[in-house]
Amino acid sequence: MQISSRFTIAIHMLTCMETFKEEYKITSDFLASSINVNPVIIRRILSQLKEAGLIEVKRGTGGAALLKEPEKITFLDIYRAVECIEENTLFHFHENPNPECPVGKNIHNILDDKLLQVQQAMERELQSITLADVLGDLSQLI
Repeated sequence: MQISSRFTIAIHMLTCMETFKEEYKITSDFLASSINVNPVIIRRILSQLKEAGLIEVKRGTGGAALLKEPEKITFLDIYRAVECIEENTLFHFHENPNPECPVGKNIHNILDDKLLQVQQAMERELQSITLADVLGDLSQLI
C-alpha cells in the first residue's frame, strides 16, 4: 500500500501558498516550478483542495490562497481532499475469497475490524499534524 504523491504535493502547495502569499501571485505555474511537476497536475490538485474548502482560487490574475488558518488545516483534511478513497476503505479487500476454504470463508470476519483499527490509528495521527507544524519546521530551516 502506498499513498499517492498527491498528498505530499498538496502539502507542498499549501506550504508555498502561505509562505509566498505576500511576495508572489500563487498560480499553478508558480507552484509547478517549486514542486517540479506539470502545471496540469497542480491544477487538478488545486481543484480538489478548493472543493474541500481549504483554498480559494481566483481565475485570471488572482491566484490561490488558503481559506483557513494553517493551524486549522490538518494532514487529515489534506489527505481526505486529495486521496480518492471512501471513508473506512483504506484497505481494498480482494473480492471473492473461496467460500469453500476455511480461511477464505472467514477472512473478512477476521480482518475487517483489524484493518479498520489500523486506518483509524493512521487518521488520528494525520489529525494531530497541521499545516502550521510544517510552516514552523520550514521557518527553522530557511
